[in-house]
Amino acid sequence: MTGAANGIGAAIASLAIRQGHKVAIADIDVAAAQRLAGSLGEAALPLDLDITSEARWTAAIQATCDHFGRLDVLVNNAGVVHPGFAGEVALELHEHTFKVNALGPMLGSLAVIPYFRKLGSGHIATVCSMTSFLTLPGLVSYAASKHALRAMHFGLALEERGSPIDFTIIHPGATETAMLEREAEKGVAAAFSRAPATPEEIAAIVLKAIKDKKTEVCIPAARGRVVKAIGANPRRLFELVGKNEQIGAAMLAERQLKRH
Repeated sequence: MTGAANGIGAAIASLAIRQGHKVAIADIDVAAAQRLAGSLGEAALPLDLDITSEARWTAAIQATCDHFGRLDVLVNNAGVVHPGFAGEVALELHEHTFKVNALGPMLGSLAVIPYFRKLGSGHIATVCSMTSFLTLPGLVSYAASKHALRAMHFGLALEERGSPIDFTIIHPGATETAMLEREAEKGVAAAFSRAPATPEEIAAIVLKAIKDKKTEVCIPAARGRVVKAIGANPRRLFELVGKNEQIGAAMLAERQLKRH
């Protein structure tokens, strides 16, 4: 699993191991991956992985198979956010967002597909975002990269529909992680219109979605139906974002007051 050392990834890894699974904790922050693996025992394998590198993907898959004997599920979870109004974010940060959030998971999926075909089974699970259906001020390239990630995931699923590989994509809403804290620091009000979920809540839903081989899961499900409809209607999108920014600004101010 990528991005497994912190946040949602760490919660998924921890719960998966408690459920009896073995997990390769792959992360660019290898020190954090080693610390988490050390706390989880022999069922955890820390891996140093830059998901934007084809060579590192090949090495990580080989290391996982060598250590555990096989690989059954790839969880594409790693992601980054560089919040702020688009014109105020440096070009290299926009590029970094797309490389990590969209290109990285595609490279991982393409690297593991031949192995899964040969194995005769396999599952690719992608942790995406509710912003894959709409965009928000202050998260323009992040939302665009998640739109691209969803298109990539389903594009590969369509190409592999005759293969033995299952595909699941999960869309969390706002979640209490370091990424959300960066959005708070930049005042991305629309991201705070609803109380955030905990990583542990998301982890439980992700693992159930994989077990049940769900095609697509939104968190929460009812919110997903609304967001999909609004994202396809520009007029409603403008109305919603305006209202949510007002609600979110008040909730963000309360959050910051509690923190200080």
